[in-house]
Amino acid sequence: MAIIHKTRTQLVTEAIRDKILNGEIKAGEPLRQAALAEELKVSRIPVREALLQLEAEGLVNFEAHKGATVSEISAAQVDEIFELRALMESELLKYSIPNLTENHFAVAEEALHRLEQASGEGNELAASGELNTIFHNALYAAADRPQTAEIVSILNKNSSRYVQVHLLLAGGIATAPDEHGKLLELCRNREIEPACEYLKKHILSAKVDLKSLLLKLETESD
Repeated sequence: MAIIHKTRTQLVTEAIRDKILNGEIKAGEPLRQAALAEELKVSRIPVREALLQLEAEGLVNFEAHKGATVSEISAAQVDEIFELRALMESELLKYSIPNLTENHFAVAEEALHRLEQASGEGNELAASGELNTIFHNALYAAADRPQTAEIVSILNKNSSRYVQVHLLLAGGIATAPDEHGKLLELCRNREIEPACEYLKKHILSAKVDLKSLLLKLETESD
């Protein structure tokens, strides 16, 4: 396995992203560069660069006279993000399926197994994060569509908090293992069109559940 060397900015970006995604830093809270630099034991430069990267991912907002804050999540954003995901991810899957190897399937199966295990142990946070991404990316890995893959990567980063909310609060954790298992089976059988349609349904169903929950939460907070 190749050793991946990460820059200081990449490490700081991942650390701050994790704090946002796991709820340690809440939506609307300020991200003070000096405090983050001290906590992470780095200078302000990689913190500033990390915040700019997280702004591009939709997790951070920069406002005049206010600085950086964690972006809010809202029902208004869900339609566009998840509908784009359904289109672009199904496109990647279409090109990937004919080229998938046993190694790709092994990575997906291992991620699915660990996801089911984490869910069964009550560790929903683990199941809702990296494992979900690893599973999907394994099935898209053979598409040979680098620009589409880059767009999907950005959309996934922009939707990462929404995915967690769906899995943890909107009931997605209960249906994810079965749905992932069905998608994997279709890919193994090289059923391209049914697999792509099932993936679209999987993503758009999450959109409906999530939007309903967020609208309810927004109403209750008014």
